[in-house]
Amino acid sequence: MRAYLVTVALADLVWELAHLPLYTLWRAGSPSEKLFAVVHCTAGDLLIGLVSLTAGLVLAGHRDWPARRFVIVAVLTLMFGFCYTVFSEWLNVVMRKSWAYSDLMPVVSVFGLRLGASPLLQWLVVPTLALCAGRRFGLMPAPNPGTRKEGT
Repeated sequence: MRAYLVTVALADLVWELAHLPLYTLWRAGSPSEKLFAVVHCTAGDLLIGLVSLTAGLVLAGHRDWPARRFVIVAVLTLMFGFCYTVFSEWLNVVMRKSWAYSDLMPVVSVFGLRLGASPLLQWLVVPTLALCAGRRFGLMPAPNPGTRKEGT
């Protein structure tokens, strides 16, 4: 879980910084507004990632996860995060107009809505990397305390 969350936090921070020019805030916002948006969105992404994985584990996890039932938990995690992102983009871009895409944002049609490709792709790429990191570190054998050398 730690490896998953650290990966989500770091990768989403990088992603938020990289796709900031795809929003109108890039040109219209002050440096402090941009900083707030990046920090706020990264924290939100971390929360979405945590809730998505937790829901996947509750619904399909096994006590030996990630060694067992990894794929179904991963699919559910990606599905929850992606669906929430579709909802959030619709709510904040279309309904509330809390943020807007710049002309640089590629848009795609999802469920009949024209939404930004970058945030949708983010919720496929970042959690996939994080799940792989979580699996890698989750499958590593725990250190055997009986093999420690004296003085270390």
